[in-house]
Amino acid sequence: MGKADFRVVASLIILLPPSEGKAMGGSAAAKWRENSGVFGKQLQTQRSELVEQLKKVKGGDEKLLGVSKAHLARAKNANSSLRGAPILPAYERYTGVVWDHLDLASLSSAQRSRALNSIVVISGLLGAVSAADPVPDYRLKMGSRFAPFGLLSKWWHDPLSETLNKTFKGAVVIDLLPQEHRAAFTLDLDMIGEYFVVGLNEKSGKAGGHDAKAAKGRLARHLVTECTTASKALHSLKSFRDSRFVVKIEK
Repeated sequence: MGKADFRVVASLIILLPPSEGKAMGGSAAAKWRENSGVFGKQLQTQRSELVEQLKKVKGGDEKLLGVSKAHLARAKNANSSLRGAPILPAYERYTGVVWDHLDLASLSSAQRSRALNSIVVISGLLGAVSAADPVPDYRLKMGSRFAPFGLLSKWWHDPLSETLNKTFKGAVVIDLLPQEHRAAFTLDLDMIGEYFVVGLNEKSGKAGGHDAKAAKGRLARHLVTECTTASKALHSLKSFRDSRFVVKIEK
């Protein structure tokens, strides 16, 4: 499906959350390292600190990871062996509702290429990854409190803000993130082009919440199929139609 190339700054960026559900396994031919992917060099230090601490705590416990029984056993095993782990590109690793409805595999070649060069995922473990970046199996929420780091969104804030502002310089950014992920950075509006923080509300005006995840995936798909240039971002957001939800541009 190709791979993202952020050496030339993308003119349109779509920010998405990861999913708690993740595909297992992956290719062991190219093992994961903290410096992997588009943002690896910039965020290697922070990733390494998290990886080392997860090894010390044997992958984490039920309180940190938010799962139990078989799910906890899998998460602990994955988190304990991140360095050198098998990889999948982010768009294949993440399997939650948003990503299922985005369904990159069914897009045309041109649309997939646009998606891979536009979508950036904000992650509790990785900080940021492009849709094409290699990602190991893991479990660590951005909203977690992980000693000695504290609340991860706060801990990530400064290095992640610096990295994203440099990478997104001059770009139009469409933010489809939940608040806990959005809290992990601040974009400099003097550096980027435009910034649209987007939510999905019920037609009654009520916030969509968890029920809007499928619509968020369809909205992201709509953007990568219809928004062929960054100048069409606002029009593309306004042209999205869903039987239950409507786009709310918060700023």
